Amino acid sequence: MNSISGFLMMPLEGQPLLFWLGFILLVLTLMVVDLKILNRRDHVAGLGESVKLTLGYFAIASLFGIWVWRTMGADSGMDYFTAYFVEQSLSLDNIFVMSLVFAYFKIPSQFHHRVLFWGIIGVIVFRAIMIGAGAALIHHFDWVLLVFAAFLIFTGIKLATSKDEHPAIEENKVIKLLKKYMHVTTTIDGHRFFVKEPHFEHGHLVLHATPLLLALVTIECADIIFAFDSVPAVFAITTDTFIVYTSNIFAIVGLRAMYFVLTAIIHRFSYMNYALSLVLVMIGLKAFYAHFVGKVPAWMSLSLTIGILVGGFVISFLKTKSDEKKRRSA
Repeated sequence: MNSISGFLMMPLEGQPLLFWLGFILLVLTLMVVDLKILNRRDHVAGLGESVKLTLGYFAIASLFGIWVWRTMGADSGMDYFTAYFVEQSLSLDNIFVMSLVFAYFKIPSQFHHRVLFWGIIGVIVFRAIMIGAGAALIHHFDWVLLVFAAFLIFTGIKLATSKDEHPAIEENKVIKLLKKYMHVTTTIDGHRFFVKEPHFEHGHLVLHATPLLLALVTIECADIIFAFDSVPAVFAITTDTFIVYTSNIFAIVGLRAMYFVLTAIIHRFSYMNYALSLVLVMIGLKAFYAHFVGKVPAWMSLSLTIGILVGGFVISFLKTKSDEKKRRSA
């Protein structure tokens, strides 16, 4: 018994192995409940159902944050919530891209959940790889944090000054490779990612990838690209790998439910890029300050992040509402 408890308390990236196993078990449980109980049948999630699911995931993520606060200390708890809110906010662009991908591949609404579910499974793996690599770099070269910080400041300025551009989904190199080396069909057969269809030359049945697989791969590629913003942002908040990973995953897990809510009101967030750019610049400057002067209090980071994001949401909502009235009266 002592050997088992000793093994479970063995440190992994600064935290006991038990914490990591408990978190992974929690996430897997959420995934099983989501797929096997809440969404056993393909259906279009209504707004009420999506809101309830979003609030449920937010409540679980918040309870986990409270556990971090009580177990690892107030600073760790505030770092977790700061990272979680930043990641959720940066996911707004991800939701926009998801809607474009589904429209491009003409995926029926009742199958969106299936694609997003398996997309989250991929994210859990890819984020672990990216965060592990980032943690290793920081451990050996602490100046990497300054590179992350400079990148965040650059990204924040670019976000505030660049014009909205729709991603060229048809130019995705991974999709081109799939189409080059795999048989691809335009047929959608339920929520299947592969179907067997007659080969146009030989006539016998051959496995073909469906548009659902192409949509899934495109969304995974988009998340990897977005991770180059979000992962450095969280590392600039805290270098505790456990907090970085758990805040990222909880934000992404809740993103699937948020998608069905936010797609209906995504136009209301057209000015949020200014708030997000300010948050990224603030986090970058905070990292520089912490390196050369001293650590910024966790409560200050959390307060500024929430204040900027809430202020950006309110201004964005009021501005878009005013623009709509002007268009109607014109």
